[in-house]
Amino acid sequence: MPLLVNTDLRNDPAAAPFRTRPVVLTVRFAKSDGVIQTLEGPVHYQAGDALMTGPKGEHWPIARARFDATYIPAAEGHAPGTDGSFAKRVREVLARRHASAFQVSIASGQTLSGQPGDWQVQYGPGDQAIVAADVFDTLYEPARNC
Repeated sequence: MPLLVNTDLRNDPAAAPFRTRPVVLTVRFAKSDGVIQTLEGPVHYQAGDALMTGPKGEHWPIARARFDATYIPAAEGHAPGTDGSFAKRVREVLARRHASAFQVSIASGQTLSGQPGDWQVQYGPGDQAIVAADVFDTLYEPARNC
């Protein structure tokens, strides 16, 4: 299974632009450091990071600074930084669907594993994730439909 390190989807002809959908997700903030089991493998998080629960019941952590920059409270009056429902800000990303199993080294130095049909998503240079195929279809749409 190939390990993709420091890949940049801007240089990949198989990558295409997508945009995030403003799907509402459940969030709790970690009280201490730990590890969460994601669909792509175990991922470490730090106290204060956002622990997300997606529309299919999947879980993943997001560093607090990145979370604050990319999510907004879903309900008016909900204080940022408190557990509850949040929606992703709509933004454009690059994504590539892989036909075979693959791995991606992420900024934290951890390695995520993707299955055939999963997507490699690049939010910016050096900021990547793997998203399962059925989850991807819920959270992203082709940018050309905007």
